[in-house]
Amino acid sequence: MEEKKFDLNSLIGFILLGAIMVWYMYTNQPTPEELEKQRTEQIQDSIQKVQQITNKDTVKPETGITTIKPTDSTALSKAQSQLGAFAYSATLPSAKANETTIENALLKVTVANKGGQITAVELKNYKTFDKKPLYLVKDNNALFNISFATTDNRNLNTKDLFFEPTLTKNGEHQVLSMKLKVSKNQFLEYRYEIKPDDYMLDFAIKSQDMGNDINSSQALNLDWNLKAYRQEKSMKTENMYSYYYYRADDDVSYLSNNDEDNLKDVDWVAFKQHFFTSILKTDTPFSSAEFVSKNLVEDEEIDTVFTKQFSIKAPLSMKNGELNYAMNWYYGPTDYTVFKKYEGTNFTEVADLGWGIFGWINRLVFIPVFAFLSSFIGNYGLIIILMTIVVRIIMSPVVYKSYLSSAKMKVLRPEMQEINEKYKGKENAMKRQQETMALQRKAGVSPLSGCIPALIQMPVFFALFRFFPSNIELRQKGFLWADDLSSYDAIAQLPFKIPYYEDHVSLFPILASVAIFFYMRMTQSQQMNMQQPTQEGMPDMGKMMKMMMYFSPIMMLFFFNNYASSLSLYYFVSNLLTIIIMLVIKNFILDEDKIHAQIQENKAKPEKKKSKFRQRLDDAMKQAQTQQELQKGKKK
Repeated sequence: MEEKKFDLNSLIGFILLGAIMVWYMYTNQPTPEELEKQRTEQIQDSIQKVQQITNKDTVKPETGITTIKPTDSTALSKAQSQLGAFAYSATLPSAKANETTIENALLKVTVANKGGQITAVELKNYKTFDKKPLYLVKDNNALFNISFATTDNRNLNTKDLFFEPTLTKNGEHQVLSMKLKVSKNQFLEYRYEIKPDDYMLDFAIKSQDMGNDINSSQALNLDWNLKAYRQEKSMKTENMYSYYYYRADDDVSYLSNNDEDNLKDVDWVAFKQHFFTSILKTDTPFSSAEFVSKNLVEDEEIDTVFTKQFSIKAPLSMKNGELNYAMNWYYGPTDYTVFKKYEGTNFTEVADLGWGIFGWINRLVFIPVFAFLSSFIGNYGLIIILMTIVVRIIMSPVVYKSYLSSAKMKVLRPEMQEINEKYKGKENAMKRQQETMALQRKAGVSPLSGCIPALIQMPVFFALFRFFPSNIELRQKGFLWADDLSSYDAIAQLPFKIPYYEDHVSLFPILASVAIFFYMRMTQSQQMNMQQPTQEGMPDMGKMMKMMMYFSPIMMLFFFNNYASSLSLYYFVSNLLTIIIMLVIKNFILDEDKIHAQIQENKAKPEKKKSKFRQRLDDAMKQAQTQQELQKGKKK
């Protein structure tokens, strides 16, 4: 009989087949999302079975008693076992895909029986860019859910379960109670209350006698997420001003695009969609919360329905075996004046009027001035022009000071040139600087006096840069050819897209760029007067300024083409007024002969006692000059 030999090839084949089977089973195992989806489908299937079997119950005509067929009873028992005590809610008449609406003059809010959550929010006084009703919530773009474990080891989500609605009135307030019932006297309740003329809803999460059904030792999480619908003409600008704000540990901050965070003691979260915001606030801060902000606009050339996706996940805690949270929903405009009504919330930070001094200028100056003018002027383009005139008049003394300093430096320029000629060479740089400063000090002229006025105007510039694009009052308000002052004022559509310029031509940025060009051309000589004569080894400031004169208008033309036309309108009118003010100052107010005479008079006067700072500066320069001369002597 032939002895069997060990077949190595067969062994290797079996090992390879086993490895392939293990790899296949590992790579094809369901993900956590798929497992959750399966559990959800099982729960929904159980709910449907309970509803179907309950509807198949028959009534005996002679007794009127409802009976259940044995087979149905078995199926019902099996379906109820999937839900445990929460199967009761699926047997009620409210276990249908019905909705209840509560509303006031500003909002129309729709709440569904399934999940007890808000499924639609319409802002009655606003329209989308294409003149359709404006919804912050609709067509399943938002989800509110509480996930929890039951005492009989089931994982359930409120979004899958049916709530029973009860609509009542509390004075002028509409109150909607949504109850997820375990029995007649046991339930989890969402309570919505809407007040007249208010964007804020009172919202409460409460439970009654649920300690024996909800397992408080396991995770009990609140989830809220929202996909932000595009509402504005410029999707790029809308997306740029859409942020996830939150207040944690009494500090307000925000997430950037495609960002996430995990913080403690969270009071509220705000899903800001440029001009509109959805806020969830809790009186009992969340002990911790996970935030996620995701940008949904991956390709700016593609028109899209959604711009951002926001979400929060936060644990809830049960006290004495019950849930009891007092909250608020805000669905409304991103408006500083509206947010200011909700004292102690810091909602005003969401309006984003700028940080530091820029925000102070907007809050204390521009918002009150704008509100005053709009109270009796209906044309918002005229309001912007009037605001510009007011700002220019207030800033005109600054312009005068700047022009006066330029005129003084122009008069001194020949003498400063003489100093440069007298002390040539790098070895005399310190002496040249000392003599120049001494001349300016005797004449009562400071080169910084021309820079300070420009610095004073910078906060105003940046404050208005935040004010106009964030002002919802300008939204869909037209002026001349611009149909929306909060967006770009396209006068022509291009058949192609220019990088950084987009596919349209806006007129106000062109006018503003032209005005800036002539303004810079007028001020070029003024700026040259403020500069000391070009010294050896120093760059030619004249050439640099000429480059800026052409570069700045082009930059503005590209930058503002897709920006709010109200901002371009302001800069056009502002530069135009500044040119007029400078011409008036130059031709009717300043007299160079008088300025020269005053400077000569100042030079003839005894020099005033130097300040301590000036004395230390002069001593330092003298010491540096002495060291320079010593080093020069050593080299020789």
